[in-house]
Amino acid sequence: MLCGMTCDSAPNGVALDMNDALLESPLLEFHRAAGCEVAPYFGVTLPAQFSDPLSEHRTARQAVALIDTNFRSVFSLAGPDRARYLNAVLTSNVRDLIPGRGTVGLLLNAQGHILAELETLACEDRILALGHMQVRKKMEEILEKFIIMDDVTLTDETAEYGTVAIEGPQTPAMVHELANIDVDALPALGHAPANVASAAGEISCRVIRSSLFGFPGIEFLVAREALGSLWGALAVAVRKHGGAPIGYRALNALRLEAGVPWFGVDFDERQIPHEAAIENTHISFVKGCYTGQEIVERVRSRGHVNRRRAGLQFSATEPPVAGAPLTAAGADAGHVTSAAFSPLLGKAIGMGYVRREHNTVGAALQCAEISTEVIELPLASAAPSSTAQVSVS
Repeated sequence: MLCGMTCDSAPNGVALDMNDALLESPLLEFHRAAGCEVAPYFGVTLPAQFSDPLSEHRTARQAVALIDTNFRSVFSLAGPDRARYLNAVLTSNVRDLIPGRGTVGLLLNAQGHILAELETLACEDRILALGHMQVRKKMEEILEKFIIMDDVTLTDETAEYGTVAIEGPQTPAMVHELANIDVDALPALGHAPANVASAAGEISCRVIRSSLFGFPGIEFLVAREALGSLWGALAVAVRKHGGAPIGYRALNALRLEAGVPWFGVDFDERQIPHEAAIENTHISFVKGCYTGQEIVERVRSRGHVNRRRAGLQFSATEPPVAGAPLTAAGADAGHVTSAAFSPLLGKAIGMGYVRREHNTVGAALQCAEISTEVIELPLASAAPSSTAQVSVS
């Protein structure tokens, strides 16, 4: 397709930990029946494109997009010490969550490096922790290891659940029709049980206020056996509202325009939070102790890191590959982590790690023969027309 939109230039930066086996979305048969092209993302075979990624991009911004998000792992923590335990392990403030609220945080090692990104959702009787499939086993081992004197039961429920998301300006109207939920009343990562109307009857699920590219969005957590029925019901509903399913090629461009970094692509165990530029979205500085806090506070007090994730704009339309080196006056200045053609700019944009002396907006770099500039993300033109509260974490 046009201008490199079919180029998957955002590989998984974190190695698979499940015998290096590539997993498949449980919706894969539906996608193949629809003639969808598939490809690996986050260690899972997922939709790359259903049609033209440029039209999918336009549909997502103007109406509503349906997205297969089955790259997620799902863990449940029960027991009276569940909140206190997770609060001592993650960078986010889990301790003060009330049922129906959620937060995003990181699992760090003692050296402050990022092992996982986790969304924690407080329910009446448990906490749900949503992560990424490519580090599922590693995360389970670490979480189990730290349960010593705590009255906590950790259960891997990934095989029992699936997830799909809708996002775009028509999302609030669509969710209200389907589930009688007021999207605008939910805070970021707020969640609630709901019943979604379908041709086969009502489908019980949990709706989560979440955003993949900066627009109003809802992610549905549903029992695996109902996932296909839910996908079908949502596909009908999004088309009614002028939308369509989209693949990860369009999503990659959308989320880069919105300045949303991907775990396993733009940050992973090679970085600490300040290098990844996510300390303001993924860390609570008032919650108390957690694994890796000493390093985080040391870097915070020092005031800078030697390299930091930045937005990039390229003079070409074809995006560079992940890992492409960045230079300034012929000297090493960093590297690209992900890139895609931006329909909003008519050029390729991306993210990468740039050395401190070059990491200012407007700084001129080179990526091979391509002139490159450090830019501010999100793009001003990527802001949604809706005034509804959204989360880009």
